Amino acid sequence: MKKSMSVGTIGIFFLLAILLSSCSPRTSIVSSWTKPDVTSVQYQKVLVIGLMGSKDRPLQEEVENSMMKALNAHGINAGSAYAEYGPKAFQGLSEQEALKKISDKGYDGTFTIALLDRRKEKKYTPPSFGFAPYPYYGFWGYYRHVYGRIYEPGYYTVSTNFILEANFYKLGADQLIYSAQTKTSAPDSPQILATDFTNILIQDMFSKGLLKK
Repeated sequence: MKKSMSVGTIGIFFLLAILLSSCSPRTSIVSSWTKPDVTSVQYQKVLVIGLMGSKDRPLQEEVENSMMKALNAHGINAGSAYAEYGPKAFQGLSEQEALKKISDKGYDGTFTIALLDRRKEKKYTPPSFGFAPYPYYGFWGYYRHVYGRIYEPGYYTVSTNFILEANFYKLGADQLIYSAQTKTSAPDSPQILATDFTNILIQDMFSKGLLKK
């Protein structure tokens, strides 16, 4: 006769399932493009520019700093537009004036990060009832425990999804060499969103040969 799975084993199984589901990635690549003849990114200095509204200043700072540090760590000298010029540095400037303002600081590349959309998503979570024996409860303990789980209704949760787009330009020639869009579901903070976004973009750029380890 086969031995049945112990209560402890079942409990560990469900705990692992919960932990794995909670560790699922929040950020994913929606689309990605690389200029065909580009083999790697080689610039003197790259300016990371967050394109976001005034209410998203914390996110702008976090995204710029996170990407700047990641590019620096991989051999690309990078700076933050927010730190270098302030939140409205290019407001009211012509294209020539803005490019001159950037190039005068020694930048020959830009990495723009735009918040394209912020969408609210409503999700229904039905009542959950996982199987596990409860021999240690006794009748009334079992009854009360399971009754609450069966008759507890499902619920709706509303999460916010962020759509970000990154474009890597070579100044002078004004060439787009890399572009990607990402979707991040319900980030806990601007810092977490920026970190997840940066990590997945750096991985994608590695996979396309734009960055070298």
